[in-house]
Amino acid sequence: MGLSWRIAFNFLRDGKAQTLLIIGGVAVGAAVIVFITALVDGLQGNIVQRTLGTQPHIVVSAPDLVALAAPAPRGTVDLRATDARPQRLRSINNWPGLLRVLQALPGVRAASPMVSGPAFAQRGTAVRAIAILGIVPRRYVRVIPLDKDIVRGRMAVGASQVLVGTRLAQDLGLRVGDKLRVQGAAGGAQVFDVAGVFSLGVRDLDERYVYMGLKPAQSLLGLPGGATEIDLTVRRIFAAQAIAQRIAALTGQKAESWMDTNAQLLNALRSQSLSSALIRFFVGLSVAFGIASVLAVSVVQRTREIGILRAMGATRGRILAVFLYEGAAVGFAGSTLGAAAGSGMVWAFNTYGPGLFYVPVPPALVVEAVALATLAGVAAAALPALRAARLDPVVAIRYV
Repeated sequence: MGLSWRIAFNFLRDGKAQTLLIIGGVAVGAAVIVFITALVDGLQGNIVQRTLGTQPHIVVSAPDLVALAAPAPRGTVDLRATDARPQRLRSINNWPGLLRVLQALPGVRAASPMVSGPAFAQRGTAVRAIAILGIVPRRYVRVIPLDKDIVRGRMAVGASQVLVGTRLAQDLGLRVGDKLRVQGAAGGAQVFDVAGVFSLGVRDLDERYVYMGLKPAQSLLGLPGGATEIDLTVRRIFAAQAIAQRIAALTGQKAESWMDTNAQLLNALRSQSLSSALIRFFVGLSVAFGIASVLAVSVVQRTREIGILRAMGATRGRILAVFLYEGAAVGFAGSTLGAAAGSGMVWAFNTYGPGLFYVPVPPALVVEAVALATLAGVAAAALPALRAARLDPVVAIRYV
C-alpha cells in the first residue's frame, strides 16, 4: 500500500498542471452539490416549519355522517337520489379514552383535545365572525407552539381569559386587558378578558382565531364535556400519512394528516427534492467523467514507466492500486476544497442574502459530499487503472 501510494503521489506531482485542473473541477462540483443541497433543504425546512407551525400533523375527528336509505326490493330499478347529510358539530365518542390510546401509539409525540366551532365576537357595535378554539394549554403547546407566537400580553387561557389574533385585535380595537363578548353557535354568550395577542403569520387565522379554555368553549358551542377533534404531532413528519391511516383503521375515527390537507405543498416539496437530486447526479457524473479522462491521458503518458514497473516485478494489482489511489486522492482533495467553498457560499448567502430564511450546513452533508466524491474518483479511475494493469511490460517499455 505504501509503495503504491508513493508512486501515485509522484505521478500526480509530475503532472502538476493536470492534477490542479482536475482538483479544481472536483472542487467546483462539490461546492455546487453542497450549496444546492443545503439551499433546497433549508428552503424545504422553512416551508414545512411555517406551514406546520400553525397546524397539527394529524387531526382526529368523528367520522362524517352518512345518509342511509332502505335497500330497493329485488327486481326493481332504484331511481332514488339520496342527498348528503349536513355535517353538524359533534363530539368524538369517549374522547378521553381515545386520547390515551393515541398517546400510546408508536411515532406519536404529543396529543391534545380541542373543541372548535363558529361564533361571533363583539366589541361595542363592531361584530366579527370568528372560530373559537377551546384548548388545554399545557397539552396544546406541545402540538402547536402557540406560546412562541404571543406578541403582546401572555399565554393565558381559562374560564374568563382568551387569546386573539393580531388582525382581529386591530379590527375590533382590542388591547391586552380589554373585554370581548363572544356568542357561540349554541346561543350562549360570555364576556372574556383579552390576556394576549398572537400572530401565526397567516392573515386568515389572525383574523378569525380566538383561543380559550376547553370548558367555556364547550359551553358556547353546546357540547358540554365534548371534544370535536384531537390534534397530534408525530416524531417524523413524513410518516404522518401512515400513522393517520393506522389510526383510522384502529379506532374507526376520521384521521387526516397534514399531507392530505397540503397535497399541493407536498408535491412542490417532492419536485424540489427531485430537482436537487438530478442536479447532484449530473454534477457528480461530470466530475467522474473529468477524473476518468485525465487518468486515461495519464495512463497513455505513463505507459513506459508502467512497463518498467511491471518489468521490475510490480504486480497487476499494484499497478491497479496506483491509479485507484490517484482517483481517490484527487476526489478527496477536490471535494474537501469544494465542501469548504460550498460552506462559504452558504455563509455568504445567510449573511448578505435576502434573509428570508436561514440555510444550515449539517456536518453530515459535508462528510457525505467528500465521501461520495472520493468514491466517484475511485470509480472513475477503475477503467484507466484496468487498462494500465493489463499493459504488457515488453510492449510498454518499447512505447515511445
